[in-house]
Amino acid sequence: MQQVHYFLALCEELNFTRAGRRCGVSQPTLTNAIIALEQELGGALFDRKPTIALTRLGRVVRPYLDEIARNADHAREVARSLTPRPDGYRSTRQAADNSERPSN
Repeated sequence: MQQVHYFLALCEELNFTRAGRRCGVSQPTLTNAIIALEQELGGALFDRKPTIALTRLGRVVRPYLDEIARNADHAREVARSLTPRPDGYRSTRQAADNSERPSN
């Protein structure tokens, strides 16, 4: 999943160093992840010279990878909403609800 996020950040930044910073990883880490994704997809996703730009393959797969990222984000949100909270944890709403009820 990280490769997808790195790809999308690089699409927006068009700079490996800035995309790496944005993703919280070093430029070599981001570069290696993009290379691995390119190998997995069977071709270059970016032209690197004279400036960074999406290749035809990159333009074609970008909407699919964007959708994968959105779906992964949505899946995380759903999972968090269904995951039981630790016993000691009370949300702000739960605390507010409990403070409005009279105690016995």
